[in-house]
Amino acid sequence: MTLSLHRLYSFRRCPYAMRARLGLLFAGMSVELREIVLKNKPPQMLAISPKGTVPVLQLTNETVIEESQEIMVWALEQSDPQGLLDKGILSQANALIAQNDNDFKHWLDRYKYADRHPEMTQTEYREQGEVFLQILENLLTKNRYLLGDSVTIADIGIMPFVRQFAHVDRDTFYSLPYPKLQQWLQNWLAHPLFLQAMVKFQPWQEEDETVVFPAKTE
Repeated sequence: MTLSLHRLYSFRRCPYAMRARLGLLFAGMSVELREIVLKNKPPQMLAISPKGTVPVLQLTNETVIEESQEIMVWALEQSDPQGLLDKGILSQANALIAQNDNDFKHWLDRYKYADRHPEMTQTEYREQGEVFLQILENLLTKNRYLLGDSVTIADIGIMPFVRQFAHVDRDTFYSLPYPKLQQWLQNWLAHPLFLQAMVKFQPWQEEDETVVFPAKTE
């Protein structure tokens, strides 16, 4: 059956899915949303993406995009009114996102789930993660956003992971010596498009009517 809208399988709290939704929002795109439960992944999603991770975007032409960064880029290539894919910073943005997705995510997972990784203490894991936070702090001492005075794909690609790091222990995070990063995160948490990205939807079931994201507001 031909899709009338691109279809996004998502999980609200997943940082990868967050940045995919942000990419779609900054592109001004509407998609059919299927919010999933990670413990009960729908067979329709597994049929098009057997790896079973979110986000997954199925285009109306049946093309499937399985990686969150690729979803962001694809959406912004369709429409990028705020210039998030500014060619002047793209290689730098890609390098920063790669550092986030590899080094920082490695330590973030261990910091968040320190009880599963007894090789080091939670504090030691946090300190390893702070190496990346210091890089971001240094960037933000020069600019309002990570790579300049306007939003780029680096900001929306990295912010959900900094948010997750902060939420492991908010009091500790906001006591750390990263005032620019803390303010950057606070600004993002109040950003209208982030608030729109985080609207709650009921988990999708096969008999449900189509849910359009972003939800239309009156």
